[in-house]
Amino acid sequence: MTKPAPSANLLALCALAHQAGAKIMEIYATDFAAEAKADASPVTEADKAAEAIILAGLARLWPDVPVVAEEQAAAGHVPDVAAEFMLVDPLDGTREFISRNGEFTVNIARVRAGVPVAGVVYAPALDEMFVGALGEGAFAARLAVSDPAAGAQFHAITTRPAPETGPAILASRSHLDAQTKAFIDAQPGHSLVSAGSSLKFCRIAEGKADLYPRFGRTMEWDTAAGHAVLLAAGGQVRLPEGGVLAYGKPGFANTPFIATGAAWPRISV
Repeated sequence: MTKPAPSANLLALCALAHQAGAKIMEIYATDFAAEAKADASPVTEADKAAEAIILAGLARLWPDVPVVAEEQAAAGHVPDVAAEFMLVDPLDGTREFISRNGEFTVNIARVRAGVPVAGVVYAPALDEMFVGALGEGAFAARLAVSDPAAGAQFHAITTRPAPETGPAILASRSHLDAQTKAFIDAQPGHSLVSAGSSLKFCRIAEGKADLYPRFGRTMEWDTAAGHAVLLAAGGQVRLPEGGVLAYGKPGFANTPFIATGAAWPRISV
């Protein structure tokens, strides 16, 4: 029996994220500086250099698909999006990058009719690559920036059933607000795991955690790739009031959401 593996399109996304990750790690090894954007969030040379690599790669791979990328959007360059478009966060977790804790990622996602149908999340400092697409499944591999992307050995990943004892809940290292803390405290028998960037979606996708609540502000490029991997692994991203998180919203800002693995039966909002 043939072992499930990422499709050629998913592998192309992985190669592009790997290339951007290598540039990020090159800058990570230097005495880089951080600037503040108009919204007071930080940006570094690594954000800009990685985004340039990804945009050039996507233009070669899918020239007719619009791309919404974080740093271009911050500069006011946002294309008109149709039913299908790409979302790019070249360095998700810039605060983690600056603090050098390793928990930052390269995020590339494809959105179709509001749904993130494919995505790659690469954590270059941790040598972890995650990729998935609806109808194809989700996969993970150990992959250092010094390794050839074509040699990555992927294995399939899936979410786990809800544990009897209570959920392992992921929370942001940098953005644990009062409403999120109240949600976490309301979950019986929970344990808390801190994690940075879109790795939180991937930890649920690979069956190492159960819930990721986020009531503070996020943007669509922050979440789309991890959301795609989680959907492909059998999870979901719900709104507290019901429904699911969708993409292509005006301004590309997200509402609060709760990412889950197997349908969690005891969520208290």
